[in-house]
Amino acid sequence: MRFVDELADFLYDIFAFILRPVSYFAAGMILVSLPLYLIVWIFGFFH
Repeated sequence: MRFVDELADFLYDIFAFILRPVSYFAAGMILVSLPLYLIVWIFGFFH
């Protein structure tokens, strides 16, 4: 059972190492692109 625990911890560390930066990147894209899209959409009315 110790090998299974070590393997599970190893896989968890890999997924945490990969998914945490990806989730921060996705959150940053949403935080930046949503206001920019809304600004362009609003300026579209005045064109």
